[in-house]
Amino acid sequence: MRNHKKNMKRFLFVLLGILFMWWLSLPYFILHNVDHVGDAVTVDNILRRNGNVIMETHTTQVSSVPQLKNYRQELQALQVKVEVDKAYAEVKDEMIKELRSDKLQLQLQISHLGELLKVQLEKEKLQWKEKVQQHEEEIPEQVESGKEQQTKDDKNCPILSMDGFPHCKQKLMWMKKMWKTDLCYSSYGVNGSFCSFLIYLSEVESWCPRVSGRVLAPVVEKTPELKFDGAMIRESFKGLYDSMANKAEFVWIQRRIQSMEDIWLQAMQSLSAKYKLTKRKAKQILVHPGAITRESGFRIIDGAFSGGPLGELVQWSDLIAILYILGHHLHLSNSIPILQNILNGNGGSCPRKTKTEVNLIYTDIVGLQQIQPLVKTSWEKYKCMMRVLDTFGTEPDFNHADWSKNHNLKSPFGGLHLIPLQFYTMFPHTPDNTFLGFVVQHRLNAEKNEQLKRQNQALVYGKRGTFWKDKEAYVDVIHKYLDVHGTVDNGRRIPSYVKNHGIVKGTEVHALLRQSKVFVGLSFPYEGPAPLEALANGCAFLNPKLDPPQSSLNTEFFKGKPNIREVTSQHPYAEAIGEPYVWTIDINNLTEVERAVKAILNQSIEPYLPYEFTCEGMLQRVNVLIEKQDFCSSSSSWPPLSALQVVTAKAGTSCKKACQKTGLICEPAFFGYLNNAEKLSNYNIDCQTSEFSGSQMVFPAYNSDSNHCLLQSDPLLFSCVRSDPSLTRICPCRDYIKDQVALCKTCI
Repeated sequence: MRNHKKNMKRFLFVLLGILFMWWLSLPYFILHNVDHVGDAVTVDNILRRNGNVIMETHTTQVSSVPQLKNYRQELQALQVKVEVDKAYAEVKDEMIKELRSDKLQLQLQISHLGELLKVQLEKEKLQWKEKVQQHEEEIPEQVESGKEQQTKDDKNCPILSMDGFPHCKQKLMWMKKMWKTDLCYSSYGVNGSFCSFLIYLSEVESWCPRVSGRVLAPVVEKTPELKFDGAMIRESFKGLYDSMANKAEFVWIQRRIQSMEDIWLQAMQSLSAKYKLTKRKAKQILVHPGAITRESGFRIIDGAFSGGPLGELVQWSDLIAILYILGHHLHLSNSIPILQNILNGNGGSCPRKTKTEVNLIYTDIVGLQQIQPLVKTSWEKYKCMMRVLDTFGTEPDFNHADWSKNHNLKSPFGGLHLIPLQFYTMFPHTPDNTFLGFVVQHRLNAEKNEQLKRQNQALVYGKRGTFWKDKEAYVDVIHKYLDVHGTVDNGRRIPSYVKNHGIVKGTEVHALLRQSKVFVGLSFPYEGPAPLEALANGCAFLNPKLDPPQSSLNTEFFKGKPNIREVTSQHPYAEAIGEPYVWTIDINNLTEVERAVKAILNQSIEPYLPYEFTCEGMLQRVNVLIEKQDFCSSSSSWPPLSALQVVTAKAGTSCKKACQKTGLICEPAFFGYLNNAEKLSNYNIDCQTSEFSGSQMVFPAYNSDSNHCLLQSDPLLFSCVRSDPSLTRICPCRDYIKDQVALCKTCI
């Protein structure tokens, strides 16, 4: 507002200056014009006189008029000139008088405008003082007179170490002076006490360490109690399609949902008949797939209809369909401006609480990096709401900001410092992350299935001609027994005997799988959805081994991925399913290849699909995760502790492998409970001595010779997948539902 006043003042002074200059120059222009008029009259008179002289001279030549007559005429002309000059002088004097009068009036007007300007400035200054005074009076009375309360608050607020928070002291000093300048601070509980400053600067903003004993709550604006907003199961996707209209980034996603609409609705009816899905609260959920935004530069959408990778789009499509049909309120974002609008900016010196009370945020790593600059100092409030879709997973040591930096674990996608379970994977790669998954699509109805008979043919898994490089000998063996078909973008790079269908729609791929007996892997792409689609269509999968196992340590494709997980075959999840559906082979051993092909041709298999990859299975899993998995409250405990089973892992063995050997799965959510010497004694682990340390990823663990227990000091370093050659790990394991590994038997 002050800037506005300054600008107005400057404008008035400039205007007055222009008027003054105009007034000074006006007499000059008028007199100048009058002089021109006078000159014109004089010239005219001279011409007339000369004309008369000429006429007189001419007359003299033709007549005999006396010379005296010529003098009289000249005298008359001179008299006329004198009269004109006199009239001109009178006009000039009159104009000068008028200009002097105008000057006086202009001076009076300028003086009057100056007085008006001063009065206006004084008036606005007084109004501003009244607003400031009113603003200060609105501060709660207990803040103005509550010195006793401030003292009490500060006594209950321990002084914490400022290590790692270099700007905390400066921010505390600023808050002490400036907290009354904005009522927004009071809305967060700031009341003038040191403790309220510290709580605000640690929980609302992230400049200071958090006060011990406090539980960080999600961003929820306090509103009057309203009637319960229940999540009602939806029977149509119309509202979802309307929200996707005119958003090119969601075209492929919408088409997939439309093609599966009937299957989704049937699965929802089936699930609701088996489980109670009432009394669920409808959540406000922000969905921001950062990788599909134009700002990301990845151009995923451009390649979706021309043979590009579809894994991420498949997962986003299925997740969005589930969130909507479960009855939650979705806010879809396909660009940074839309994202900023949904989050309501949340910038400025004190972040305003959003009108949209977001409860959950589904995004990917790119989207996470787009969100952070928008929420700025409110990041800590939104951090616990994040669910990050991460195809290949992020391991705890890569996730930890300081650990990854100190141990040179370089990754453009690491160091995000979330709870590892907040990363949602495509397959259950590692128990340190949460398995989200996707749905394997059933495109063909029973009538069409009867029309498609199984042929003596194989379909090769490889849309790019480059995937076929150095695979001719392997494919030749298969061609000895089967006709070979492909869906390749460049037919010049494949053997001439391959019947290439080119890049085709999903419906045609499923039809080809229904007609084929073998789906042939070429070692790449890794861990895609296609092999499970083959199994669902009754087609066996040839799964190439990877020897040595490939990871970010030795393979270009995995470099930069925030993990060192070893991939032992083209599709490790399918590898675990095993024969007769999946045959994991060394494709360079042609004898082994031939033996596998013969075995497949001598068997008959029915379509097979694990429950966790069906519509109903994913609906069940996502619904439980929404209702039970909570990273914003330390009081919540899920999975239930009744599912905990403690297993010790021998030196050099990870908890992941130790739990698997007993038919269980490692559950990192239980690490915090076990990270206590007294609790360990309940599981026959006798800690003679113990200490907390953050020096390794394998704690809690113990030395079997000395019974010295090592407990983890940093919860973000709990890991199921790391091991140590000299320490016995203490592993939290749990059971799981068959074909639904993300859920324990008592989790539903």
